[in-house]
Amino acid sequence: MGSISTFAVEDVKIVGFTVTDLRFPTSLDGVGSDAMHVGTNGSHPYVRLLTNTPGLVGEGIAFSNGRGSELVCMALEIFAQRVVGKTMKQLTNNMGKTFRYMVSDSQYRWVGPEKSVTHLAVAGVLNAVWDLWGKIVQKPVWQIVCDMTPEEIVRCVDFRYITDVITPEEAVNLLKSTQKGKQGRMREALENRAVPAYTTSPGWLAFSGDRMKEVLHETIAQGFKVFKFKVGTSVEADRARLSAVREVLGYDNDFQIMIDANQVWSVPEAIEYMKQLVEFKPVFIEEPTNPDDVLGHATIRKALAPYGVGVATGEAAQNRVTFKQLLQAEATDVAQIDAVRLGSVNECLSVMLMALKFNVPCVPHNGAMGLTELTSHLSTIDYVAISGRRSMLENADSHRENLRHPSRIENAHYVTPLDPGYSTGYTEEALEKYTYPNGSFWSSDIGLKIIASPTGGEGLLDEE
Repeated sequence: MGSISTFAVEDVKIVGFTVTDLRFPTSLDGVGSDAMHVGTNGSHPYVRLLTNTPGLVGEGIAFSNGRGSELVCMALEIFAQRVVGKTMKQLTNNMGKTFRYMVSDSQYRWVGPEKSVTHLAVAGVLNAVWDLWGKIVQKPVWQIVCDMTPEEIVRCVDFRYITDVITPEEAVNLLKSTQKGKQGRMREALENRAVPAYTTSPGWLAFSGDRMKEVLHETIAQGFKVFKFKVGTSVEADRARLSAVREVLGYDNDFQIMIDANQVWSVPEAIEYMKQLVEFKPVFIEEPTNPDDVLGHATIRKALAPYGVGVATGEAAQNRVTFKQLLQAEATDVAQIDAVRLGSVNECLSVMLMALKFNVPCVPHNGAMGLTELTSHLSTIDYVAISGRRSMLENADSHRENLRHPSRIENAHYVTPLDPGYSTGYTEEALEKYTYPNGSFWSSDIGLKIIASPTGGEGLLDEE
């Protein structure tokens, strides 16, 4: 896991930072396309925390779909300033307090609080802090947490707003109850057996017909047994697509499918639409309606339960409070935490603990390069140190050649990351090519054409 570090947290001080707007042209191959998000360009607002030790840098990302990334970068500039001048001992001694500190600017809270662009920036900066911590102690982030005692894990969490559901004392007791078998689970992690993968690669909405079948056969050959497909454009198109999927997979229990509407329906529409897709036996429908509509998700879940179809949501849940309510209202069968929308590892831990109490699997949202690298840490943490329950983690392969620490799949399992840090960083070529708007790709004819593409909603205001 790396050589013994010559650094100590008390000796490392953050002295500056850089922020880069990285955007990858995923609109060219349809990766990331769904019923709500068309022509997306996976974007990584990227922050580097510079230290008083030459060459020792903490790297973190937020995430966006293209336009809007500049807003996140502006917020990263603001929130990164909050850790400049701090030693890593100050920041890591009590990570729960560090999280509270990061969200405590009383004026910027007005823009949130603890949600939207400001929270994406908090996540990016704290992701970089965790990355830097791992590099100092020469451990991957998942191992930092898995080596903690229950009490130390709980100290990473800010329990404000969730003590009506779980208290620190209760969390410690829950973690003590899941310690049995932890060493065995740690061995499984080191043997790359901790995090099974499912794939969305054949399921993007831009893939249809022969292309969808081609990718589906490729992923079957790679050992995948579980697949996710985007839906929501029309009942007829989705029925045709899922029929083609089942022609390939059959209805054998060896293969499972999930479907994802990406927020496109109202509650009544979701229920009626899904009644016409249940025959294809999806395990769940993901994000069937607005991500803030907790009671709407509960209504949909109740309506679909007799058909054996569950509900999954959370990738756009803005903070631990939304997850608290989803769990209280029995609105989801799967808690889909997001590594960059929630406030980094700290807030993800709070949701893992609540999900443990409610006996709901915690399955991170994925689907794009950069996210899969972070979530492989989070799923390992949940399995080894929190719940003791193995769950699937989404994988979608795209643009990984640009990453210095790309996630890998072997035997339909994630290869457990062992490099110190949080698996974040880009090749020099990627930085030169995809920095927006002046990188060589975005300055090219095709890059300029993408920038000038329609932004959405065209035609809605035309006179009838």
